[in-house]
Amino acid sequence: MLKAVLFDLDNTLILFEEVKFVSGYYPRMAARFEGVFPDGQFAERLMKATVELRNNDGSRINRELFIATLCDGLNVNREEVWTRFEQFFSLDFDVFRDTVIATPGADNVFRHVKERKLKLVVATNPIWPLDVQRKRISWAGLSGAEVDLITHIDNMSYCKPQLGYFRQICRLIDVQPDECLMVGDDPANDMVAAKIGMKTYQTTDSRAHSKQPLEVSKTVIGNNLEGIPPADFSGPLTEVPPAIDNLLGL
Repeated sequence: MLKAVLFDLDNTLILFEEVKFVSGYYPRMAARFEGVFPDGQFAERLMKATVELRNNDGSRINRELFIATLCDGLNVNREEVWTRFEQFFSLDFDVFRDTVIATPGADNVFRHVKERKLKLVVATNPIWPLDVQRKRISWAGLSGAEVDLITHIDNMSYCKPQLGYFRQICRLIDVQPDECLMVGDDPANDMVAAKIGMKTYQTTDSRAHSKQPLEVSKTVIGNNLEGIPPADFSGPLTEVPPAIDNLLGL
């Protein structure tokens, strides 16, 4: 019996102009770290730390691994480094609001999940703090208040596409994988949840929005399609409610 619905965020609940985002994100963030890292190393270290999260084996929280990798070999105050990230997210991140648009119908889909008394998870890659994830959820026209779990850098010790990520979500919301529906646009990082028994719904909205959705991210999170079965359902986000009702036998 279906008990929970998990939603990817980027190119699922929000449609994302990734190239536009990246072109501004890294330079603006680097400005916050002038004098902290050796000249020219920040961008390389940031990418390495982000990629390393993909390999987290569950032994420590993502933020701990991220900061340890970012600062490896340097005599820097790691708490001060994280404080600078927090300042960036608090003061600078809103300028990227214009890199996304809300996917039509997201609010109605969330409402349907709650009306069916199912647990609702925003299963976005946990590389950012909770406040940033909430902000990005608000860009989808959603409050986040009705969500039972938002995955973020401080509550997860895996990232997509690791199966441990989906298993950890199940532990946190106390459901079994075969009681979940994973909704997302990307086969390699969302539909992979089928490997542990989750039902899957592949959204198609991003295909009309961008010819190369999340191409930059795929260099970080990967794009391995081996062994991933076809989605159980496919279509626009607005058609998720009938899929939910199908799984509930309604």
